[in-house]
Amino acid sequence: MISLNFFLEKLDSLFSAVVSFLEKLLFFSVGDIPVIILWLLIGGVFLTLRLGFVSIWGFKHALDIAIGKDQEANNSSMQGEVSSFQALATALSGSVGLGNIAGVAIAIQVGGPGAIFWMTVGALLGMSSKLVESTLGLLYRDVKPDGTVKGGPMYYLTEGLASFGLGKLGRVLALLFSLGGVGASLGGGNMFQSNQAFAALTTVLPGVRQYDWVFGLCFAFLVGLVIVGGIGRIGIVTSRLVPFMVTLYIVLCLWVLGNYLTEIPKAVLAIITQAFHPESIQGGVAGVLVQGLRRSVFSNNAGLGVAAIAHSVARTDKPVREGIVAILEPFIDTVIICNLTALVILVTGSYSDSSHVVSTGGSPLATAAFATVVSWFPFVLTLVIMLFAFSTLIAWSYYGECCWAYLLGERSIFLFKGLFLFCIFLGSVVNLGAVVDFSDMMLLGTSVPNILGCLLLSGKVANLLDEYWKEFKENV
Repeated sequence: MISLNFFLEKLDSLFSAVVSFLEKLLFFSVGDIPVIILWLLIGGVFLTLRLGFVSIWGFKHALDIAIGKDQEANNSSMQGEVSSFQALATALSGSVGLGNIAGVAIAIQVGGPGAIFWMTVGALLGMSSKLVESTLGLLYRDVKPDGTVKGGPMYYLTEGLASFGLGKLGRVLALLFSLGGVGASLGGGNMFQSNQAFAALTTVLPGVRQYDWVFGLCFAFLVGLVIVGGIGRIGIVTSRLVPFMVTLYIVLCLWVLGNYLTEIPKAVLAIITQAFHPESIQGGVAGVLVQGLRRSVFSNNAGLGVAAIAHSVARTDKPVREGIVAILEPFIDTVIICNLTALVILVTGSYSDSSHVVSTGGSPLATAAFATVVSWFPFVLTLVIMLFAFSTLIAWSYYGECCWAYLLGERSIFLFKGLFLFCIFLGSVVNLGAVVDFSDMMLLGTSVPNILGCLLLSGKVANLLDEYWKEFKENV
């Protein structure tokens, strides 16, 4: 009789072998930098310049819309299924996850403190990418006769490029994005979350280590209760869950940093100096830059196009307004939360502790950092990690569902939901290395068709932004 452990070991080995093959097939480098990282960097720089640094002068307006000062953005008579805040919360739910805790720890372990500098640079550039893709998501969304809405790169790549006589290219890009989106939802938006959530749990409760399969089943059940209700229920849950968990985590970080005030300047200096003069990091500056940008994209999803899926269902008749809201996501996700995590790890000295190695994953390292202040902190942090993972899972289930429906039709969505729930279980029992590689591969893969589409359609977005801002200033 085949034992459960034997089955799980074979499953782990098979998954690792498939990931290794796909990574060699899909990714290649120029020197020490993967071409896909250069692609993300080029896209972020171009869109930032093309929109005139809108992430700076449009930031306050984005806050006003998100908190409800711009009442028109939440007018219930407009087409859409959720408010702008709920759309923002859902998009943040998909990005504010374990990439903000475990991902940051992995970035520091692999790339050193300097990787955090490049994470932040990637986020600042990604703010413009988010505006473009979210604006296009609203502009080309598909409103069904029953009032339900579907949108995202699949639609603006086909319809948007078709308006420029590039219909065939658009269809190919939409197909590639949808395939990558399904894979990304099952990888970074699913297996990585359940993997690191369980790793955090075993740090405070070592006795449950052998019950990873029980954890996976329970987590899948809880996620299933939410996603069965569609985007309406997901929007309600995330709009309540995201503010609570983000506030709780920021308070925890500030509490720890308050006990290490004198160490903060040293940590900030290490982040900046080692971005350009890394210490004993493979690949030198290029290696640090690659790790930082990889983890930045994994954390905030800028350039991947998935946020457009969430924002496309917002109730608004002005696509640019929703795009402006989207610039808040990389800022909250990476500039604030990821940097707080990095400072906690660095000031507490956990990073330099030789007992924490890459193979343990990021969650245990972050947990050890918080434990240096108060012995019970790891238990609260574990709760936060669970919430982060849960929120990311429910948001990415919707992203993957939309990509799946575009490929195979609405009637087959139940098959995707079943596969998604199975992958929660799978992520809790396979090894971290394979999960991280698969997650990065799928996530980064969606950027190829999405950024190309955004670059080609950026002129349209720039014109809409100019018109919107002129009208807004006249009405102030």
